[in-house]
Amino acid sequence: MCLDAEFSGGMRAVQSAENFQNKMAMEGVPGLLGTSVGFSLRVGQTLFSSASLLFMSLGVEFYSYSAFCYLVTTMGLVIPWSCTLAVLDGYSVVVKCPVRQPGILFIIAAGDWVLSVLTLAAACSTASVVDLLFQTSGSFCTPKCCSRYQLSAAMAFLTWFLSLASALLNLWLLPSS
Repeated sequence: MCLDAEFSGGMRAVQSAENFQNKMAMEGVPGLLGTSVGFSLRVGQTLFSSASLLFMSLGVEFYSYSAFCYLVTTMGLVIPWSCTLAVLDGYSVVVKCPVRQPGILFIIAAGDWVLSVLTLAAACSTASVVDLLFQTSGSFCTPKCCSRYQLSAAMAFLTWFLSLASALLNLWLLPSS
């Protein structure tokens, strides 16, 4: 009886040491929720999505194409999401208390993945419409407007890249919490 208790107590100690090592390894990973790199990723997402929205909205002709309206709608979703999570990351960095509750992490990881896919779809559709407009020799949009739309698509791709990085890192963190 004593041997079983000692063995199970020893196993619990080994498991708790392994859990501690896993948590310490995860805390050192840059880009996770609650780290300064994660904060930088969120700020970058906010800046690039705002720039994409700004470049698209400067030309009032964007309502003529559904792909452009889709980009505006998607960037309108990405901006508040990234701003909110940037504030959460900034607070976690200042207080030095990262968020590790499984429910919150699941919601953030799912939101990141959904917005990442939406951003990629919006960026690709906008880039294809802009390419089509450029190939029509400027008969449908002026070169100034088309170049703004092209910049908007480029900013959307940069937003997607940062969003994908955040989504992958948060997905990696999810099983360990």
